[in-house]
Amino acid sequence: MSRPILWTPPAARADASTMAQFMRWLAAERGLHFDDYPALWEWSVSEIDTFWGAIWDFFGIVGTRPDVFLAKRQMPGAEWGPGARLNYATQILRHTGARGSDTALIVQSETFGERALSWDQLCDQVASVAHHLRDMGVTKGDRVAAVLPNTEVALIAFLATASLGAIWSICAPDMGQVAILDRFKQIEPKLLIAQDGYVHAGKTVDRSSQVDEIIDGLPSLAHVVMVPVCQPLAENRRNWADLVQTQAENAPLDVAFDHPLWIVYSSGTTGDPKPIVHGHGGIVLEANKQSLHHDLTARDKFCWLTSSGWIMWNAQWMGLGQGATVAIFDGAPNHPDLTAVWRFLEKHKVTQFGAGAAFYDGCRKAGITPKDMDLSALTGLGSTGSPLSPDAFAWIYSDVKPDISLMSISGGTDIAGGFVLGNPLLPVRLGEIQCRALGNAARAFDADGNEVFDEVGELVCTEPLPAMPLYFWGDDDGSRLHDAYFDTYPGIWRHGDWIEFTPAGGSVIYGRSDATINRKGLRLGSAEIYQAVEGIEAVTDSLVVDLEYLGRESFMPLFVVTPGGLTDGIKDQINASIQDQVSPRFLPNEIIEVAEIPRTLSGKKLEVPVKKLLLGGDPATLVNRDSMANPDSLDFFIAYAKGRTT
Repeated sequence: MSRPILWTPPAARADASTMAQFMRWLAAERGLHFDDYPALWEWSVSEIDTFWGAIWDFFGIVGTRPDVFLAKRQMPGAEWGPGARLNYATQILRHTGARGSDTALIVQSETFGERALSWDQLCDQVASVAHHLRDMGVTKGDRVAAVLPNTEVALIAFLATASLGAIWSICAPDMGQVAILDRFKQIEPKLLIAQDGYVHAGKTVDRSSQVDEIIDGLPSLAHVVMVPVCQPLAENRRNWADLVQTQAENAPLDVAFDHPLWIVYSSGTTGDPKPIVHGHGGIVLEANKQSLHHDLTARDKFCWLTSSGWIMWNAQWMGLGQGATVAIFDGAPNHPDLTAVWRFLEKHKVTQFGAGAAFYDGCRKAGITPKDMDLSALTGLGSTGSPLSPDAFAWIYSDVKPDISLMSISGGTDIAGGFVLGNPLLPVRLGEIQCRALGNAARAFDADGNEVFDEVGELVCTEPLPAMPLYFWGDDDGSRLHDAYFDTYPGIWRHGDWIEFTPAGGSVIYGRSDATINRKGLRLGSAEIYQAVEGIEAVTDSLVVDLEYLGRESFMPLFVVTPGGLTDGIKDQINASIQDQVSPRFLPNEIIEVAEIPRTLSGKKLEVPVKKLLLGGDPATLVNRDSMANPDSLDFFIAYAKGRTT
C-alpha cells in the first residue's frame, strides 16, 4: 500500500542537510558515489568497518582512532574498536573553545525556574564536579548513581563521571524507591547524587523519605550528594551547590572503546530490570550517526521532552555533541495546559523538538493548535516511544506547521538508538517512518527466519552495532543477554516489535510482537486497533489484549478511557470503526471502560503484563508498580482478572 506524501523537503533544504554533506564527503574523500539513500544504507550495513570509520572521520571524533572498527563480526560477542582511546565527555566539551560564551543549555524547570549556561560555564562546572568526585575517591570503573530530574545538574554530574572513566546510572525522582533499588542494588554504586523533591503541575512533591530509603538500601555507598529542595541538608551529606564552585582543570581520561559509559535499564515492568551496559566508543559513534538523520548542527536549538529515566534523556545530548544548544523542559507538559511546551518552543526559538507519540496525540485530542503561535524557527519534529498514529501525522501538518520535517523513529534503550529513523532527504508519508538507520541492518523476518517485505514480520537486526549492549551488569555467563535478544534466531538480534518495510523504503511499527493478536489464524499488531479506536473523539486512550484460556478460542477485551462515560452509542462507534478500518475478525468480545491505561514511566502501554495478568498471572511478580507512571491503574485489571477466573 502506497501511503500519501504529506511533505517533501525542497531540493535546496535537502542539499544543505548534513546527510547530503556526508554523501558528498564520501564521494570526495573516499571515492564512494551513491545514487540515493537506499544505496547508501546498503553500503553501510555491508561494508561495516568502512562505514563506521567514515563516521569517525567525518565528525572528527577526538581520540586514538582504531585501525579496525569491527574486529569480530558476530552476535553476540562482536568486538569493536580494539586499540581505540577516547572519552565521551571530550566529544561534548570540545565545542567549548569555539563556542565559549554561546549558550549551551537552556533550562526551564518548575522546581528551579529558568536559567541558561554558556559552554564556558558548562565546562567549568563539569571540571569542578570532577575535582570533587576525585576527592571523594571516585575512580575509573566506579559506579555513580543519580536520582535527579532532567536539569543541568544531571548533565554536569554525568559528564564529570564520564570524564573520570567512572560509570553513570540515573533514575527519575518520580520513580518509586523499590524500582530504584531494584536497579541500583545490582550495580553497587560508590556515590549517589539525589534530589529530595520537585515541583510538578504546581505542587511540591517531597521525596526525602524515599531518598532516605534508597540510601539505606545501598550499603555500597561511600558518599551522598544532595540537591536539597524540601528538607535541610542532613549530616554526612554534601550539598551539590558546593561541588560546582571550585576552579579546577579537568582533562577527561581516555579509555578503551568498550569501556563502560553508563548503565541503563529495561522498563522493569516484569522481573528484575536488565542493567544494560553501553560503552564510550559505541555511544559516540551512534550519537554522531544519528545526528545525520536528525540533521543536527551547531546552528540548532534542540529539545526533546523526556524524563531522566528514559533513554531519550541520554540521546538528547547528541545535540551538544554537534555544538547545538539543548533546551530542557523539566515539568508537567500539561500545566497549566498542553500549550505549555509549545510556548517554551516559541519563546526560545527552538529549531528541533521531539516527544513521545502520546504527547502529540494528547495535544490533538485536546484541540491544541500550535500553528497559532510563532513557530517560525521550528524545522523538525521527532516522535518515538510508541507508534505515531496517522491521525497525529495529519494533525502535525494541519495544526502545527505545514513545512515541518516530521521524524517518527523507533529504536530502544537496548541499543541507545534507532532501528528506523527520519531522513532529511526523503518525503514524509502518512503513518510511515522514513527509512532504516544507517549502519543498522534492520529487517523483517517471518517465523521461519525468512526476510519479508510489504508484510508484517519480526523486527530483527542481522549485523552488529557498536552501541549494542556490551553486556548486562552481573550477567557473567552472558545467558541473560542471549535470552533477551538471540534465542529466537541464532546469531540475529530479535527486538520484539512487529514491523513492515514498505515498497517506498519506509516502515510501519505495529506494536510489540509478544502482544500479538491472533484471531482464527489472522495475526495483527495492536497498533492498528488503537488507530481505529482512538480516532474516535470520545475515546482518549485504549488497550487491547488477546487471551486464550486453556485452549479455548481467543477472547479479546478492549479497555477504553472515555471521559464522558462509555455509552452504547460509543460502543457502536468503536465496533464500526474496527470493522471498517481493520476487520470484523478483530471486533472485541467486550468493551470495558477504565479510568486509565497502565503505562510505564516512558509512556508505553503495559500490554504484555496486562495480558499475563488476565491469563491468571500473579500481579506481585508480573508488574513492578514502582516502574509505572500510574500504578493505581492496575487495581482495576487485578479485579477484572479475578472476575474472569472465578
